[in-house]
Amino acid sequence: MSVLTITKENFSKEVLNSDKKVLIDFWASWCGPCRMLSPIVDSLAEETPSVKVCKVNVDEQPELAMQFGVQSIPMLVVMEKGAIVNKTVGVQPKENIKRLLGI
Repeated sequence: MSVLTITKENFSKEVLNSDKKVLIDFWASWCGPCRMLSPIVDSLAEETPSVKVCKVNVDEQPELAMQFGVQSIPMLVVMEKGAIVNKTVGVQPKENIKRLLGI
């Protein structure tokens, strides 16, 4: 499954109303650590069909960044049934992200 781009317009449908666990990567194009994390997140999207993997560009979606209290990027948030169940900030190895997801 490919990575979904989340905007305030599709947030409710794709994240809050998802029947799957959701991993959200808050990122920005100018962020070096975000660019390091991106291939890991992309590979998780391909390898883990049981999880919906999404990205939110904080520059393009400042309302969502504020809603989640993003102060530092990259920030990963795991949601299940519309609620935050886990989150972390900074570049993480794939194994740590899998642990966050409970897989």
